[in-house]
Amino acid sequence: MNKKVLATFFVAINSFSLLLAEPSAFGAGNLDNNSPYGLTSSEKTVLQNKSNLKKIVVKSNNQANEVESLRERIDGLQSIIESLSRKSQMNKRSLSQLENYNNENTQNSDEYGKRLAEIIEVNSQSINENISLIKNLSNITDEINKKYVSKKEFNALINDVNEFKNLVVKELESSHSAKIKTTVLSSMKSADIAVKAKAFYDKKYYTKAIEHYKQLITKNYKPANAHYRIGQMNFKRKNYAQAISYYKKSASLYSKASYMPELMLNTAISMDKTNDKKNAKAFYSGLISKYPKSSQALSAKKYLKFMK
Repeated sequence: MNKKVLATFFVAINSFSLLLAEPSAFGAGNLDNNSPYGLTSSEKTVLQNKSNLKKIVVKSNNQANEVESLRERIDGLQSIIESLSRKSQMNKRSLSQLENYNNENTQNSDEYGKRLAEIIEVNSQSINENISLIKNLSNITDEINKKYVSKKEFNALINDVNEFKNLVVKELESSHSAKIKTTVLSSMKSADIAVKAKAFYDKKYYTKAIEHYKQLITKNYKPANAHYRIGQMNFKRKNYAQAISYYKKSASLYSKASYMPELMLNTAISMDKTNDKKNAKAFYSGLISKYPKSSQALSAKKYLKFMK
């Protein structure tokens, strides 16, 4: 397998991973973590394909090493065979000489038997060496077969690469489309964008609503509310890692907003969903303590009860 091609794949993977990954308040959605959680479907695809490609590269490298070792053993075996061939020719000449000697000296059969036994011993030793090398060769071949990158695995790699291409194309198209829309929105007044954003939000047209709220963030127009709204839409879409990120930013911009109980509850639920149990409990408890009479505090108590 071409190592340069694989190296190119990894560069594309790492670049695309950075494009998709968005760190949350506690690391959710971060593909650089050893055990990432709270991933989107695209991030999960990237993570799985990175793992598959790494396995293929490891197998390919192991296979290359084994093949190189096999070549060395074959070269050694070839030398032994050539040596055996030379010894065989010498033995033939020796046997021929012995036969002639025996025919001329029929009285000296003991000397003939002694020299014949020596030749047989030399041949036996060479044959044993040959058998040992053949066994070694067989073991190496079996090992290569175990680590060999099969056609099925290679085809799977090609499919992964094609899937990456499609993801990258979609992301680039999405970015291009977003730039065009951003240009149109940038010419509008912030108050008008806010009205449209809220209308899209109420109708659950989340894609358009997110575009408008992001433009408001760019214009720094009520950014705390914009972050909260985007967090809410990600929460409803079950994109919990992104939701946590936007909730955190909203709270840092304006911690006394009227929507804080809802923000804290949904942050806790998002953490719970991404297996960040420790911080989820902290947020549930904080919500109950700070807003004890709110309906969200009542919900938090129920969630805490289920977690125990």
